[in-house]
Amino acid sequence: METLDVTKIEPRLKHPTIFDKFDALSGGEAFIIHNDHDPKPLYYQLLGERGQTFSWEYLQEGPEVWEVKLSKLGEGERPATVGELAASDIRKAEVFRKFGLDFCCGGNKTLAEACQEQGISAMEVESAMSELENTEAPASQDFNNWELDFLADYIVNTHHRYVNDTLPILNEISAKVASVHGVAHPEVVEIANLFKGVENELLSHMPKEEQILFPYIKEMVTAKRDNQAPPPAAFGSIENPIRMMEAEHTSTGDNMKKIRELSGNFVPPEDACASYTYLYNKLEEFEKDLHQHIHLENNILFPKSIKLEKESQG
Repeated sequence: METLDVTKIEPRLKHPTIFDKFDALSGGEAFIIHNDHDPKPLYYQLLGERGQTFSWEYLQEGPEVWEVKLSKLGEGERPATVGELAASDIRKAEVFRKFGLDFCCGGNKTLAEACQEQGISAMEVESAMSELENTEAPASQDFNNWELDFLADYIVNTHHRYVNDTLPILNEISAKVASVHGVAHPEVVEIANLFKGVENELLSHMPKEEQILFPYIKEMVTAKRDNQAPPPAAFGSIENPIRMMEAEHTSTGDNMKKIRELSGNFVPPEDACASYTYLYNKLEEFEKDLHQHIHLENNILFPKSIKLEKESQG
């Protein structure tokens, strides 16, 4: 791959030269930018003038040399969404969580879009993700390569079970904290009401997955293994219940986001008692599990199930 050493180019001509070289690329082609400082301003100029037509990958980040692989996307190709990035490498989900990026319910946005919405630097997130190359992904968390029937069972046995076990605890403690501290801290009353809504949504939502959607996904997987056509579904295309489940995910995710905002990112006030502190710790734990739960469905199980149905129909 050709390397463009911009340290040898006159300063006023650096960006025009890079733009000319990028414009001359065909889709799928790339070159490496070699520089003596971080070319971050170039990234934003490219994004502003060429839109999301490129991918940007740091190969080396200082302190004396910076190298970036700049690729032109093919026609119709688009940058990966944050959901797809998290699905391809679960370690990236922790990076997104650190920066407050929604990779589950809002996982259909590109990284640039998600960062712009949050008012944070996409370059900082890219840099944090590049550091993952020095760490090894746990083989046990390679969800993207699991069989769909196994993944569906994992979601039920891990995340649905956690929700069922935790909802009564959080409902009780949030009501208790609201009754004791509601006058001095009215936000806990709203938090208790919002969480009651989360509870009602999930208790209605999960049985639909366990009794209707997931069994059909498992039937499709079995039919494929046996080289048979999947049985007809009463709901028509699998996309119909999936879109309903995704809408319910968004509603639940929005309520948890409001709870996080009301709680100041789950930081209890100075006069918080042990129950108050426990409530916020448990709510943060619940939100983290919910993000993983919805990510596995929205970004892996659902799109792969839609693809499997289309393949089975020829």
